[in-house]
Amino acid sequence: MSASSPLPSPLFKRIPPGLWTALVWVVAAVQPIVQYVLVPHQHAYSLSYPQDGLDALTARALLALALLLVLTGSALLRRRAAVAYGLVLVGTVVLSVAWRQDEALPLQFLGVDVALCHVAATRPRRIAIIATAGALGVLTGYLALRWITGGEAGTASEPFIALTVVIAWLVGNSIHQARTHTAELHARVAAQAVTAERLRIAREMHDTVAHSIGIIALQAGAAARVVETQPARAREAMITVEHVGRETLAGLRRMLGALRQADQGQADQGHAQAPLRPAVGLADLEQLAATTTAAGVRVEVRWQGERRPLPTDVDLAALRIVQEAVTNVVRHATVDHCQVKVEYREDELLVEVVDRGKGCGTNTKNTNANTKNTDTGFGLVGMRERVALLDGHFTAGPRPGGGFRVAARLPVPVPTAAGTEPEVKAGAR
Repeated sequence: MSASSPLPSPLFKRIPPGLWTALVWVVAAVQPIVQYVLVPHQHAYSLSYPQDGLDALTARALLALALLLVLTGSALLRRRAAVAYGLVLVGTVVLSVAWRQDEALPLQFLGVDVALCHVAATRPRRIAIIATAGALGVLTGYLALRWITGGEAGTASEPFIALTVVIAWLVGNSIHQARTHTAELHARVAAQAVTAERLRIAREMHDTVAHSIGIIALQAGAAARVVETQPARAREAMITVEHVGRETLAGLRRMLGALRQADQGQADQGHAQAPLRPAVGLADLEQLAATTTAAGVRVEVRWQGERRPLPTDVDLAALRIVQEAVTNVVRHATVDHCQVKVEYREDELLVEVVDRGKGCGTNTKNTNANTKNTDTGFGLVGMRERVALLDGHFTAGPRPGGGFRVAARLPVPVPTAAGTEPEVKAGAR
């Protein structure tokens, strides 16, 4: 249901990586122009950034081209990281050509490092390694060019820049590994939640089958005692046995057919389950509403359509969905009332729980129940799993006018001629 407002993300996470790259690169490009060309201090000079370095029209054109390449790469960094990184790297090389330098400019490679860190954090390791090798190859090219041309001797800056490139890759790779590990943990916990819900459903079905077998045994015994003296009552008892047996068998077939899809490797979760009391189904809804109202959240129950007996699995699923949704209202919605609607239709049951809480919900979930989801609300995972096992349709998400809505449509088998098993109408969903 409505969750509490999330804390705002840190500033460095809210700024797109392309904007970070552009900011770092532009600041590194503007700083020497201001310091050594526009307003040089007395006796201040630089061999890498001479005061007359941009006097030529060609140099200014190359500076504009470098800026265009880097800005284009920064804009594409999130969507096409590899291509964008290449543009940033080429723009950095063009900038050194604009200054007529035969060595890499250390400040400008900070922008390359930021882009490389993003590539390593968001792309497969093979692409990140290729991007790192590209930067190291450019630095090696600068060294080779000076050795071939016999350039000025001295301490080369390329090894130190190469160190920053490797560090950028290590930082990005660490972020990538952390994200992968977090995603795996979340998927594992979500799978455990689904399996736990399936085990809970199976235990409820066990209680239901035990109850049905008890009724069958009592009716069969009664029929055996009066079959000679009261054949009419014996016939009624055996008809009851047939009806209960067929209904229970149909429910088991529907439920076990879906549970058979469960991952056998996750059967042992190591989580102790509290004993469950035999559930009645929607007959317990009024009691649930009264209990929740006494706890401080008024539950308004609206019944629509002609109320009629439901298959046990559908009845139990409807009650559990309402129970979980109302529990989430009490925990998260910060509201004093909610509405529960149960609508009996010809071939399906509609269950809906809405509130007007002020909390901010997470991403809206509006999917077919058979579609896998990765939302972080494991109460919703359980509800969605119940609906999926019955081949129904589940939606949950914030309402346009505020609050939260949970809705489930559960197909209800339509009885056919006497003596045959109930069937689900085609298109009941």
